[in-house]
Amino acid sequence: MAKFIRVAATSEVPDPGKTLVEVDGEMVALFHADGSFYAIDDVCTHDGGPLADGELRSHTISCPRHGAKFDIRTGAALTMPAVRPTRAHDVKVEDGGVWVRLRDDVSATGPAAHATASPIAVTGSQPTAHSASSGTPSPLPATAAAGTLCEDSIREMLKDVKDPELFVNIVDLGLVYGVTLEPAADVPDKQKIVIDMTMTSPACPAGPQLIGDTKRVLGTHPEVTAVEVRIVMDPPWTPDKMTEAARDQLGIF
Repeated sequence: MAKFIRVAATSEVPDPGKTLVEVDGEMVALFHADGSFYAIDDVCTHDGGPLADGELRSHTISCPRHGAKFDIRTGAALTMPAVRPTRAHDVKVEDGGVWVRLRDDVSATGPAAHATASPIAVTGSQPTAHSASSGTPSPLPATAAAGTLCEDSIREMLKDVKDPELFVNIVDLGLVYGVTLEPAADVPDKQKIVIDMTMTSPACPAGPQLIGDTKRVLGTHPEVTAVEVRIVMDPPWTPDKMTEAARDQLGIF
């Protein structure tokens, strides 16, 4: 078992406060909150963001990149887009110093690991979407362009639009708040579609991609002349808006 290592003096970390320390060659985020000290890996399990740079509120730290929140006491992932806990470590206060001992495993009770999706095979020439993380074009799934246009058929089409980080479609994620069809004023027998959509967080970096993919997917239907996507943040998105299929895919029970 690893040994306790002195990482800071108690006076060096205000309450509330946080700092980044090194323990046995690993970077650890050290927190002081409500009179107690806590330590977790300085790694957001969503995309590796530095948690020590985030905002600390009570016993919650927010990743500065995408807003995922973690419990500093246990490392548990509290909000999307993170679904896996980060590692929490043993902490003690002794002789005016803060001591940390690394744990070997993740023991926090939190959502299970990310589910992985198999690549979708697409043949022929299809529109492309750019990955928010790498900028690499990736093919959009083929969308059925026939059939009567209605809210149900539009929601089925939108299942081809998937969050590039969670690999779950925006309908099952609960991001689609409303679907409106309006007759096109300038084109007979054509429809304008208005989609009210939210994001998992206000600063979601995948937002532009999801908006673009939504417009491209719906724009393939022969009855559609225009697609408008309106971003709605009220009510805020919460994990309970996901379908059971999405929760199963993400391993959230």
